[in-house]
Amino acid sequence: MTQLPGLLDTEAIRKDFPILDRQIHDGRKVVYLDNAATSQKPRQVLDALNAYYERHNANVHRGVHVLAEEATALYEGARDKVAAFINAPSRDEVIFTKNASESLNLVANMLGWAEEPYRVDRETEIVITEMEHHSNIVPWQLLSQRTGAKLKWFGITDDGRLDLSNIDEIITEQTKIVSFTLVSNIMGTINPVETIIRRAQEVGALVCIDASQAAPHMVLDVQALQADFVAFTGHKMCGPTGIGVLWGRQELLEDLPPFLGGGEMIETVSMHSSTYAPAPHKFEAGTPPIAQAVGLGAAVDYLSSIGMDNIAAHEHAITEYAVKRLLEVPDLRIIGPSTAEERGATLSFTLGDIHPHDVGQVLDEQGIAVRVGHHCARPVCLRFGIPATTRASFYLYSTPAEVDALVEGLEHVRNFFG
Repeated sequence: MTQLPGLLDTEAIRKDFPILDRQIHDGRKVVYLDNAATSQKPRQVLDALNAYYERHNANVHRGVHVLAEEATALYEGARDKVAAFINAPSRDEVIFTKNASESLNLVANMLGWAEEPYRVDRETEIVITEMEHHSNIVPWQLLSQRTGAKLKWFGITDDGRLDLSNIDEIITEQTKIVSFTLVSNIMGTINPVETIIRRAQEVGALVCIDASQAAPHMVLDVQALQADFVAFTGHKMCGPTGIGVLWGRQELLEDLPPFLGGGEMIETVSMHSSTYAPAPHKFEAGTPPIAQAVGLGAAVDYLSSIGMDNIAAHEHAITEYAVKRLLEVPDLRIIGPSTAEERGATLSFTLGDIHPHDVGQVLDEQGIAVRVGHHCARPVCLRFGIPATTRASFYLYSTPAEVDALVEGLEHVRNFFG
């Protein structure tokens, strides 16, 4: 068995994840390498979800009976856990959404409806990057089309890094918002946050960070980031689907208008007008994802018990090993950084002229789960002149043996199509 420095005790950790024992295709144990799409869930999260529905299920905030009070305490307790996890100055800066896409749409719509000095209009510019997930492209395109604001973006270098050579021309005095991913979901690139934020602050632009591929894998300290908004999702960090987070600076949340209207987000309502509750409830209209928030809180507890620094070290070791092994495969081309430096635990590649969908299908027959396609980052594929990639992505329960299984599977793919 391959031993690498910095690895977690994956044998113990994997016992927490029932699905990793599943056998498919005539008794093959599943090799799950699709963590950038969604992570698996430990028993601790599954138990928290079951316990909520079995013992505490009720709507939150308004009821005075025991179950309602228990549900409210669990839901708001999850907010406290998330606030601590990301080092938020205030729990009231943590808004629950249904996913990161909704969080990013929330920011875009707030700025489209805002008054000065935050309003985005035809006199202003929006800046994104070519490596964004569609969730951090389409909302800004829609805002640009609706308001007349100019949409600009940073390009990508040949080695999969952001091209910041023209940063002063991209981020200008007219820039109102800069929104970019901390870690690329297709290439694994970790972007230079400090450089981008420093320039944005020079011109007075707001900064929104998509941390969907960062929050599960590394320490996420919103105070250290110095961004204005940070979005991420629960299902990629051992939590359930249907729960996302938007963190925003308190003063911005106080000044900006709500995205959705309905129950719970109001202070008073008459037939003529309404006033709104303070953040975070101002942005959480209707019955929220209560059980999902409880599950996310359990996921935060689980990740915190292992330690995000330890998880990051484990993934770096696995990624370094994976890059080395994949580069040994003939005709394989890594799309993005070809070293483990300043990159997350996501590797996209092509294999000669074999279509990624064919690669994925043959790997699946070996029990290996990878992702194929453009990964909701089609501009990246266009930039590199490819229709799609095969993507392997790792997490805290990934092992060197699974990397070896992937490499052996790719040899089988080459022989199959040889």
